Amino acid sequence: MTLATNAMSTFIAKGNREDLDDEIYRIDPTDTPFVSGVDKINASHTLHEWQTQALGAASATVRLEGDESITGDLLTVTTRLTNDVHIQRRAAAVSGTQEAMNPAGRSNEFSYQMMLKGLELRRDMELALVGTNSAKVAGNSLTARQTATVESWILTNVDKASDGGNPAAADGTGTRTDGTQRAFLESQLKTVLASAWTNGGKPDTILVGSFNKQAFSTFTGRSTPMEEAASKKIVAAVTTYESDFGTVKVVADRFSRSRNALVLQMDLWAIAYLRNMKQIPLAKTGDRDLAAIIVEYGLEARNEKGSGIVADLTVS
Repeated sequence: MTLATNAMSTFIAKGNREDLDDEIYRIDPTDTPFVSGVDKINASHTLHEWQTQALGAASATVRLEGDESITGDLLTVTTRLTNDVHIQRRAAAVSGTQEAMNPAGRSNEFSYQMMLKGLELRRDMELALVGTNSAKVAGNSLTARQTATVESWILTNVDKASDGGNPAAADGTGTRTDGTQRAFLESQLKTVLASAWTNGGKPDTILVGSFNKQAFSTFTGRSTPMEEAASKKIVAAVTTYESDFGTVKVVADRFSRSRNALVLQMDLWAIAYLRNMKQIPLAKTGDRDLAAIIVEYGLEARNEKGSGIVADLTVS
């Protein structure tokens, strides 16, 4: 069968309007578990400072009745810690002509682009804090300041490869030395959780990459999938881990370093904002609108003894 002679068809028509869906579909991830989960506080200087406190060692010493020779016990002073704040930004420029258009899926091109830059900047923060192994840098006129990231603070509760190395001190001045990668085992996690508990910590969140999230789901109690007949569902994932020292959430983080599992007590970490995310209009140079979203912040490691790391893990 063929098209009738002289019949108008879409193949020759010139005036048909385009069919463009008035929605925009994004698949790129925007979840940022660390940035979303820790405290947000204010900073007032490019060098952010805070204090930690340790109790004196427990003692089983007993005392005489009526003892008249009581003297003051050894005092425990605070430890003063610092971290530099750094700047991250995203910018967008939109021509005057594009602003005058009627784009599908958004009412204003410039506002839409700035919204996207805000989402991108939040992901940049997650990557900077848990996806890099960076020490603090004070910076100067030629070198950008750098805040010490999570991995550079963790020293006490660690399970690592024999050739891996910890930071020299738990003060943000050093970085980890990556060792030979090995499979993620439940025994490694138990070592870190026990060490954190012994040192007074209560880790509540484990951040892992996709490969080690799946490895985690094979730990004891979930070595094989479970089928729930009533709901017609197969459960093969672990989202919480009941340890001897409390319940821990297991969270897949797309932006954390996939070779390490961060075992965190989340309330012992905070982001200190010198400048929270803010849109700043930039000088108009020509026929365009230009603006940046800027954030200036530092990581506050309130006490690294409450957290830990299982380092040097395979990722494939």
